Amino acid sequence: MLRKFSCVSDCSDCCIYRDYYPSIEYGKIGVLILPEEKSRIEEVAWKMGIEVKIIPRLGLGKNRKGNGPKKIIAYQMLGKNLDGNLCPFLGIESSERSPHGGFKCSIYKQRPFACRAYPVIDNENSKSVLLDNRCLFCKKSSMDADNDGLQGEIEALTKIKVEVHVDKKTEVWRYATAIGDNKDKTKFLPQGWVLQII
Repeated sequence: MLRKFSCVSDCSDCCIYRDYYPSIEYGKIGVLILPEEKSRIEEVAWKMGIEVKIIPRLGLGKNRKGNGPKKIIAYQMLGKNLDGNLCPFLGIESSERSPHGGFKCSIYKQRPFACRAYPVIDNENSKSVLLDNRCLFCKKSSMDADNDGLQGEIEALTKIKVEVHVDKKTEVWRYATAIGDNKDKTKFLPQGWVLQII
């Protein structure tokens, strides 16, 4: 039976845990923030008295010195823990809970497109989309990524794909965060830009 996506009771995992991407050497990534979202997210955080750290994520072309991109096409908001986990907007200190019983997002109506797209993720090898297999709802439910129940999530992902389009002929830079679990620190690249070899 196909069902509309909704969070599983008491789950906030997608707001807590971050991944190493594209590999452990680059450190954990933060929530993808489009350039048009960056100043809005920073302003909302400032008004709420919440400290956020937004750094580059992807860039294109080479700058004049050749040590970084000419243009940044995506940023990332880092988690507030030293290991890179835990969204700064997740209200874990509050007794207030979201409708599904998990921790409440303090900017839910203003959340970034990446959060709006979840649990739909890009399938780089196909025109179709995939569902995040770590999402508890997706594990427990029979869902199809073409289901009308995911229309809002698919639209948010489409917006991201349009804004973060990469031409195969352009140099692509990825920002290494050097953030993650202590046991992995010896594997990290230094924080900063790394030119991708495609």
